[in-house]
Formats: sequence, structure tokens, C-alpha cells
Amino acid sequence: MYDVIVIGGGAAGLSGALALVRSRRSVLVIDDGRPRNAPADAVHNFLTRDGTAPSEIYALGREEVTGYGGQFATGTVTAVRPGDPFTVELADGTTYQGRRVLVTSGLTDVLPDVAGLAEQWGKDVLHCPYCHGWEVQDQAIGVLATGPMAVHQAQMFRQLSDDVTLFLHTGPDLTDEQWEELAARQIAVVQGKVEQVEVADGKLTGVRLEGGKVIPREVLTVQTTLRVKADFLVDLGLKTTVMEAAGAVYGDAIEVDGKGETAVPGVFAAGNVTDPMAQVLHAAGAGLRAGAAINGDLIAEETRLALAVRGG
Repeated sequence: MYDVIVIGGGAAGLSGALALVRSRRSVLVIDDGRPRNAPADAVHNFLTRDGTAPSEIYALGREEVTGYGGQFATGTVTAVRPGDPFTVELADGTTYQGRRVLVTSGLTDVLPDVAGLAEQWGKDVLHCPYCHGWEVQDQAIGVLATGPMAVHQAQMFRQLSDDVTLFLHTGPDLTDEQWEELAARQIAVVQGKVEQVEVADGKLTGVRLEGGKVIPREVLTVQTTLRVKADFLVDLGLKTTVMEAAGAVYGDAIEVDGKGETAVPGVFAAGNVTDPMAQVLHAAGAGLRAGAAINGDLIAEETRLALAVRGG
């Protein structure tokens, strides 16, 4: 029996766990060891930790949580069952019980179906100018359009390089205004569908179109579909909400209130499961906020119980 079970050992989960163990709560963090940013060499825009490998940040976080008495279990959560307490079940059949649950299991990036793309993901196939933009400045950058945000993405990467090409691929037709804007900033536009990425010696060298034409590129940016890792919440009746931008679906998320509590009392969530666009620093802050809210919720419950005993 734990006061709180945290599902997910990334920035949000570790930050929430740290706040809770420092308030003398018994906490178990369950992690499957597959963080979203595992392919990335470093985390950026995390004040005082810019350029640090994700694995190093998580190792330091685990050490800090453990130092205050927090516990860890490795495994994949398959179900969270309602009750007082909640029951959390792992793929191997192991179960744990907790008075509260904090879901920080993150999400999965679903890549466009282009040959060779997945193998370069996190290397020279990227998605975020704030995560990786500085590192690819002044290179030949391609933007693969799969939705209406591609023009915006091309404009952001144009800030980082004079050589940016937008591949229309499966994206929507451009408006006259967008054509003018792209031309004004000297962003090249290539029509036609992309068939595969060209790679030599482990590095991206170009983009091959249907028909065989190859456009040399050193970097390719994509917009992924962001899928929350939360199938284990089905038994609670907790569903994800579709996320849209510019009228197009780009993923899903768990809805929470300002404290991080979901529609199910006692179940909280933080990080990419609630905000797919959040970077590591945002996720850590959200985890801290949710951890503090959980502690407050437990205090309120314990106070009610103490008053009941006193009244008796």
C-alpha cells in the first residue's frame, strides 16, 4: 500500500514524486524504461541542464527521489482498477495499491509513413525547432508537410537556416497568401509525394520523390501524430480528448483541471499525457504542481478522518 503510485518515470513523474516524498508520502514510481526522448542526444531549453542527455537527467532524478525514501518498479502498467485504494496491475501480473495515482506515462510519436524515416528519428529527422534547432542551424533543412502546420514549421526553421525547403507531400494545398509568404522568405516549395529518405554512412543526404528525383537535404523535420500512452485507464472510464490545430487532428491528451486532477477523483495526470507539446522543463513543472495537489488532497482526506474520530 502506497500513498501515491506514479506511472511513468520521466520528468513529470520524477518531479511529482520528489514533491511527494519530501512531504513524507510513501511513493512508488513504475516505469517501463522507454521515454519519448530516448533517441535524442540531449535535452535543450532546460535551464542549468541544457545539453544534458535525457538518461542523465532521469538517473539524477531517480537518485533524488530514492534519497527521500521513494521506491521504483520496472514494468509496463496494463490496468488501473477503481477502488479505495486503486489497484495498479503490471504486464507480469504484479499488482500494487495506492490511495492516489499520478499518470505521467507520456506519449508516442507516430511518424509519417516514409521509407527510412524511422531509422533517422532523433538524429537528423526532427520535429521541434526549440528542441534541436540550434544544433542544425545553417544546414540544408527540409520540412515534410503532412498537415496544415507545415508552413508554420517551415517559417520557424527558416529562422535557423537560409536553406529551407518545404515538401508538400500529403499536406493540404497552399493558399495564395501562403505561397507569397514562403516566397518572401525564400523558402523553396517542392510539390509531389516523398517516397523515402536517402542515407549514406548513417546520415541523411536527401529526400527522394515519387518518380526518383532526389533533393539533397541534411535534415528533415516532420510533424508526428502524438498518441498518449494511457490504454491502462480504460477500467476507470477515463478517455482521452482529441487535440486539434488549424482544424486538423494532431494527437490526443488526458484532460485535467488546474491542479492536474482528471475527471476521476484521486487520479491525477501531468506532462505530455496532458500537454503533448510540453518540453521537459514544462513537464517537470506540471509534475511538481500535480504532486503538491495530491499531497493537499490527501491532507484534506486525513483531516476529515481525524475529525470523524474526534467527533466519535
